[in-house]
Amino acid sequence: MMRVAAIAFETQEGMVVTDAQSRILRVNEAFTRVTGYSAEEAVGKTPALLKSGRHDDSFYQDMWNTLQAQGRWQGEIWNRRKSGEIYPEWLSISAVQDSEGRTTHFVSSFLDITQRKEAEEQIQFLAYYDPLTHLPNRRLLNERLRKVLASSGRHQRYGALLFIDIDNFKTLNDTMGHAIGDSLLIQVAQRLRLSVRAGDSVARLGGDEFVVLLEDLSPNIHEAIAQIRQAAQHMLEMLGEPYALGEISHHCTASIGAVPFRDAGESIEGLLKSADMAMYKAKESGKNAMRFFDPAMQTEIEQRAALERDLRQALLLGEFTLYLQPQVDRHGRRLGAEALIRWQHPQRGLILPGEFISLAEDTRLILPIGQWVLSEACRLLAAWRHDPALAGQSLAVNVSAVQFRDSAFLDNVAQALAESGASPELLKLEITESVLLENTGEAITRMRALKDELGVGLSLDDFGTGYSSLSYLKQLPLDQVKLDRSFVRDIDSNPNDAAIADAVIALGRAFKLTVIAEGVENEHQRDALLARGCDAFQGYFFGRPVSSDAFAASKAPDA
Repeated sequence: MMRVAAIAFETQEGMVVTDAQSRILRVNEAFTRVTGYSAEEAVGKTPALLKSGRHDDSFYQDMWNTLQAQGRWQGEIWNRRKSGEIYPEWLSISAVQDSEGRTTHFVSSFLDITQRKEAEEQIQFLAYYDPLTHLPNRRLLNERLRKVLASSGRHQRYGALLFIDIDNFKTLNDTMGHAIGDSLLIQVAQRLRLSVRAGDSVARLGGDEFVVLLEDLSPNIHEAIAQIRQAAQHMLEMLGEPYALGEISHHCTASIGAVPFRDAGESIEGLLKSADMAMYKAKESGKNAMRFFDPAMQTEIEQRAALERDLRQALLLGEFTLYLQPQVDRHGRRLGAEALIRWQHPQRGLILPGEFISLAEDTRLILPIGQWVLSEACRLLAAWRHDPALAGQSLAVNVSAVQFRDSAFLDNVAQALAESGASPELLKLEITESVLLENTGEAITRMRALKDELGVGLSLDDFGTGYSSLSYLKQLPLDQVKLDRSFVRDIDSNPNDAAIADAVIALGRAFKLTVIAEGVENEHQRDALLARGCDAFQGYFFGRPVSSDAFAASKAPDA
């Protein structure tokens, strides 16, 4: 015990040694620094001294059961300092046993993770909410809309998307200044919140564009349209009331475009586009009005059906190809590339994935398409081994959430590696944070199998735009996190984007993960990222996506 205590007092972590009855025997200086309790105040008490009240009895009972069964417990817990402040900590408890296997002591160590939690919350807020109005932004709206689409399809009840634009807002902004314009937008956001039901959502897309998502409307289309019309009229009335802007009273109106939906297969972008078109019809009709989407405009539905037919044909005829975009280190030396699928359509020419991946996921065609990408990437890696200029370079492959959750995914990756003979450590699978949302435990298990059994590299794509929970990030067997391009675009001019980049890079460093920034298009962005300690880069500044032959023929910066 003296040896354990001596080690405890040398660490920067808070340490507590108790007897078998959980009475505190020793604490170290870090314990006092974090909790505010001196050794004299703590010794003789139990750790219940620190209870925050945030956890119920079952939480502590589960902790005790795990300790008795396994001899150790670790996890996130909320405790209370002497000052009364409640704080989060990462706690590890180990049982110490004598030669006969009886528990004689417990040794606990903990870290105050307040700053990490604050960083996590900052990332979450900036990624999901508009900083001016505090309304959900496009990302969060898309997530909610995806869930409402699924729910409407299951329960066969209509929902609706309302696209709202403030009439003549640009004139106000240009004549009275951005501060007055911002004040108006904040008040518009407040009025829209008050105009909808508790279960509905209000989001700001940017500028003077807002979206309202109505849920759980009638299963009858005529009744649903009446509900939408009534809700929109209420919004127009509230938005038409005068606004106090400094010393002046300002009057303005809004135009609203509405589109009802009940099909889980609807495209989010398609719905937004339809509502946007309907909003412009409202403006054309004289403004301060609401218009429904005209089905006559619905050419997108026909195009979608045609695209699905062509997509199935493309798989049969081998019309897909891989383009590679270089990834470089902070000195500009090429590390490898990201493999990006392209569709060589016989009539339309080269089609980018943004036009067909969403449809492929909805129809599960992403499974055979994704397997083709994996196999082709592994084939390239195997061929590169014989080229001194390419040997040792890695290939990153995007993995769809649908593909990752497929029960055969692990076997498919193993098959692609085995058939090609590629080195698994040079294959890097890029997984988005959305795969963690549905079943985190299963996702972690699958990622560990990919890492431990197959030896492939793992990268968390679009980091900062999704879940980003630190408690789970610690458990993920990652090699890399990828800073999303949306935070890189204005990093040298937008404080919010710069703050997120700082937080993501700091978190990557804390967890000993490489951080690669995507979408780097100019020298200013690169320099801003370099100054923040970013490890690697990808974007047009370093090279556009090119065919695999062109990539192999190009001279790498370090070659």
